[in-house]
Amino acid sequence: MKKSRKFITFILIMLISAYVGYAIYLLIMQPVDTYIIKQGTLSEEDEATGYIIRKEEVIKEENYTNGIYAMIAEGEKVAKSDSIFRYYSDNEREISNKITEINHQIQEILKDEKNLTSADIKSIENQIEEQIKNIRALNNSQEIAECKNNIDSLISKKINFIGDIVENEEVKKLIEERKKYEEKIKNGTEYKKAPISGIVSYRVDGFEEQLSVDRLNELTEEYLSELDLKTGQLIATNNDCGKVIDNFKCYIAITMNSEKAMSAEIGDIAKIRTSNREEIKAKIVQINEEDGKRTIIFQTDKIVNELINYRKILLDVIWWSESGLKVPNKALIEEDGLNYVIRTRAGKQTKILVKVKAKTEKFSIITSYTTKELQNIGYNEDDIKNYKGINNYDEIMLNLEE
Repeated sequence: MKKSRKFITFILIMLISAYVGYAIYLLIMQPVDTYIIKQGTLSEEDEATGYIIRKEEVIKEENYTNGIYAMIAEGEKVAKSDSIFRYYSDNEREISNKITEINHQIQEILKDEKNLTSADIKSIENQIEEQIKNIRALNNSQEIAECKNNIDSLISKKINFIGDIVENEEVKKLIEERKKYEEKIKNGTEYKKAPISGIVSYRVDGFEEQLSVDRLNELTEEYLSELDLKTGQLIATNNDCGKVIDNFKCYIAITMNSEKAMSAEIGDIAKIRTSNREEIKAKIVQINEEDGKRTIIFQTDKIVNELINYRKILLDVIWWSESGLKVPNKALIEEDGLNYVIRTRAGKQTKILVKVKAKTEKFSIITSYTTKELQNIGYNEDDIKNYKGINNYDEIMLNLEE
């Protein structure tokens, strides 16, 4: 009896060992795993450096050396023939300082005034407070100077509103004195007008002609590199001139030699991703060939305002992107030009025909076929009726075999 039990136990151990051995063999010879399908996105991209080209008209007088007074602020829109700035007269600095002193006197007198409740005044005060906060966070002398100029302009604007509602006699006298100084400045000064409609900027760096819309066919890697521009550097504010920029569109020149770039054509649409991660559509309008590379010029009507401050930036060119059911390529089985996946559900495995919409080295975006597409590949009515599509969160098999 004991011998019989030992024999049965021995047989069971041998059977279990054989089963485990066979399972290990299967895993080694044909390793598989499972994957839960989820929504995802695939894309083909190039990291690159882009040069910003704009239609921009510089307004400058060589004989004026005292600087300019901005009537239209940086980044604001202007219509053609509107006055945008004027040149300081010889004694204007001195007169402006007196106006600034009067502004501060008025501010000091009215600091405890409670009845100045105009919505316009409150709005200006909020802007002044915002500029003061900005100054505290800045460490660039140029940007600090710009903020201080903005504050002075806002204070002047505030005092103009105050003059209509204030009852304080001392303040009224100071405002009258201020107006007389302003009249002195206005008399004999030359106002510069916008030659085109667009955005006003005082960031004039001297590259407006080299990076001109009229020279797109000259832009090559050599031409652009000789400009010796620093990537991401802010264009400095110029105190002697200004310009008006076409705010409807701008151009970005990018030199590349990737496979996708070398096969691109004029008229193709891609996306540009800037440092703030925003993606914008851009159209290829010019391709300049050179020594196995291409300088491709993209045109866009987006984020023109945001690019005013720069000439050269880092960016990504997104040639295409596709969203949908994302699966590893190891899940795909190709037979006779068609692709399948093995879905597992409640222990049952089903081979499902899927359409590959996009593919990279490791992943694919797949979807189910439509009835018309199934008809086109030869499915009959019964096949179409029995067709099982693929869905989000389906579990599929992976072939881990290298």
